[in-house]
Amino acid sequence: MTELDFQAPADLAGALALLASAGAGAGATRLLAGGTDLMVQMRSGRADPARIVDLKRIPGLMGIEADAGGFLIGAATSCARIGEHAGLAAAWPGVVEAARLIGSTQVQGRASLGGNLCNASPAADSVPALIAAGATCLIAGPAGRREIAVEALPLGPGRHCLAPGELVLAIRLPARAAHSGDAYLRLIPRTEMDIAVVGAGVALTIDAQGRVVAARVALGAVAPTALRVDAAAQALLGSTLDEPALARLAAAASAACRPIDDKRGTAEYRIRVAGVLARRAARIAYERATA
Repeated sequence: MTELDFQAPADLAGALALLASAGAGAGATRLLAGGTDLMVQMRSGRADPARIVDLKRIPGLMGIEADAGGFLIGAATSCARIGEHAGLAAAWPGVVEAARLIGSTQVQGRASLGGNLCNASPAADSVPALIAAGATCLIAGPAGRREIAVEALPLGPGRHCLAPGELVLAIRLPARAAHSGDAYLRLIPRTEMDIAVVGAGVALTIDAQGRVVAARVALGAVAPTALRVDAAAQALLGSTLDEPALARLAAAASAACRPIDDKRGTAEYRIRVAGVLARRAARIAYERATA
């Protein structure tokens, strides 16, 4: 390991200045939100940064705030804090479920949604749930600020769309429409603390007759990035989540998959499980919408 320069700026301007000073070799500077991925990468030799910039002292990157009927979650806010937020759990239980599945209780005390996003793992638990919820990322950098859909951030395993000098400030969850619900489910080889073989997030809204009038479906661990599956969402519209609609949902979810074979599961297995989990998550989301 090279000699390490550790910086903990007290404001966003300081963090952006440190990123800008990294110059062309910016890969040698790594941001630390929780460190649950970065520390593992450094111990294994996959990362050997010359500088680490700790983001946890920067106002706005920590905490959960009400925002136009929804929520603004600082990118460095711990999953433990997210799991304990009653208002967030009531509005977006699927997102909270996903956050509470990231690692152990100890890991959740450090791990963050921003880190889970920017690590860009196809199997990240928070990403399908956030996509289903219609979440966006607030990004700051040398050119100013911009906002993008969560699904636009990852480009492939370990790769994201952030330009040099940019960082994620927060994740914005929209106001939940009336008679709406969301859910996230995953399949793992063990009972806990494992990487998803498949993850599925579903959010939907129903009318007074119980018909689905809006839906979003997302899958994880079945392609190089988490997928927003519009065909699966379309399969639910106008239905009361009857069996034909669920069958169409499952077929569309499976058809969207582009998985690999690895030690956690074959491609064929993942394709099958994606449809099953999407059906189950849709049922849970529907029950929450009717509550």
